[in-house]
Amino acid sequence: MTTRQIGTVSVSPIGLGGMPMSIEGRPDRARSVATIHAALDAGVTLIDTADAYHLHADDVGHNESLIAEALASWSGDSSEVLVATKGGHLRPGDGSWTIDSSPAHLREACDASLKRLGVEAIGLYQLHRPDTNVPYAESVGAIGELLDAGKIRMAGISNANPDQIRLAQKVLDGRLVSVQNQYSPAYRSSTPELELCAELGIAFLPWSPLGGISKASDLGSRFAPFQQVADERDVSPQQVTLAWMLATAPVVVPIPGSSRPETIRDSVAAADLVLTDDEMARLNATD
Repeated sequence: MTTRQIGTVSVSPIGLGGMPMSIEGRPDRARSVATIHAALDAGVTLIDTADAYHLHADDVGHNESLIAEALASWSGDSSEVLVATKGGHLRPGDGSWTIDSSPAHLREACDASLKRLGVEAIGLYQLHRPDTNVPYAESVGAIGELLDAGKIRMAGISNANPDQIRLAQKVLDGRLVSVQNQYSPAYRSSTPELELCAELGIAFLPWSPLGGISKASDLGSRFAPFQQVADERDVSPQQVTLAWMLATAPVVVPIPGSSRPETIRDSVAAADLVLTDDEMARLNATD
């Protein structure tokens, strides 16, 4: 399996999104751990999480703790696995989402994530969402302070527009390594951000690349060209989608969410699926 770069770290071209294992409809812990182990066994070396991936107010950081448990119990060498987490987005426990990207909160959130992950420094820490009540430069500046303090090894941002990407790169003195935005066949409005990341050499990590938890399974029925190419290649439309993303730019590292071993194995296989120019043209023409 070829690798892609996030900063100075080489990672698998397909990552694992941990969110489905910790929010509504989540599986039991044994299946979740089995899913993470399956991803690692398949060669995945990037796992995405966030402190907000949980259900209840007393459940904060559920996914981070789950990932730490799975890494500790895996039979292989997890030292090369990059865990990327995020701070600044919160779930009060009533099903809603709120934002607090203030420097004070980000410092507290980072410390709590360090404890749950059981590490001395977080591999990649990302600002989860811009906060309209806090100047963006202040939020990003707090991430930079965590980087300077050695609490995180790399810094990224999520749900950012091109102006925010440029500002973050400036505030971080050129040390921005990743942008995590929504991107899928159904959601292509982050194309400008993807193109800017390719220009700047910053990793672009599409979240919900298969359309989200409730829609991933019927991707082929909603986007006929992806199903047609899948049928021609005798693979799943989900594989075709991820291969299409990988072919878009060398900075793209999709992080499909999964809660079953078989689905993450299928996703990882997309790294070996090389699409033709004709297939890419057909998929790119899909609205």
